[in-house]
Amino acid sequence: MKPVLSIIIVNYNTANILRQCLKSLEQESKRAKEQEIIVVDNGSTDNSVKMINDQWLMGNVKLIENQRNLGFAKAVNQGIKKSQGEFILLLNSDIVVKPKAIEKMIEFAQKHSIVGVVGGRLLNPKGSIQGSCYHLPTLSRIIKEFWFGQKNFSVTQKYVPLGNKPIEVEAIVGAVFLIPRKVIEKVGFFDERFFMYFEDLDYCRRVRNASFKIYYLPQAEFIHKHGASGKEIPWQTQKWLRQSSKIYHGVFKYWLITFIIWLGQKFK
Repeated sequence: MKPVLSIIIVNYNTANILRQCLKSLEQESKRAKEQEIIVVDNGSTDNSVKMINDQWLMGNVKLIENQRNLGFAKAVNQGIKKSQGEFILLLNSDIVVKPKAIEKMIEFAQKHSIVGVVGGRLLNPKGSIQGSCYHLPTLSRIIKEFWFGQKNFSVTQKYVPLGNKPIEVEAIVGAVFLIPRKVIEKVGFFDERFFMYFEDLDYCRRVRNASFKIYYLPQAEFIHKHGASGKEIPWQTQKWLRQSSKIYHGVFKYWLITFIIWLGQKFK
């Protein structure tokens, strides 16, 4: 019998927080529907692989071990190709799942055939709400934000939608990213040109272009220890961010946007 849910976790040198993530999934699995967990390790040099082999490589936990860091999008695609679930949940290793959060997301997606991606409410470790959604960046929005000070559709800041009901948004943070398999079959895999960053924006844009909808589900809560994988290599994460921005926008538009932002900040 195929699982209802395949959870894919990409790991890079985050053994301690990955352990916490897996423990939260272990507790959740006692309540949730049948699921499989696929951990894709991207060439970690800490004890991540040993920890998984010693403690978790049994039952519904599977390991894909890469010899080097292949990037987030390529690792996600590896996991998707190995998965069998009706729904695919991309979960960062720095996530702790709160009770019934995953179950609520699946139930919502099952009730709404137009769903392309569902995201949950992200919480900081002390319980405050974290920005979980994006407005897709466009030239007009960037000009309005940096030249005219209009922040209602900021393209540089994540935001929290108002209210406590499910709401359609343009894009969600990739830390918790539920995709029905039928959407992947239509939209395709993640774009492997993105090593890290912008792959969530790109996928949401492609999902919307395929006439599916993106939803933020505040009832599904997850604790997010933001940026754990990249905090030790800030110079490298900035390089990945620039590279991904060029891919997402195109080189010409990237430099045009950079100039617009620079000019707006210079004469602010």
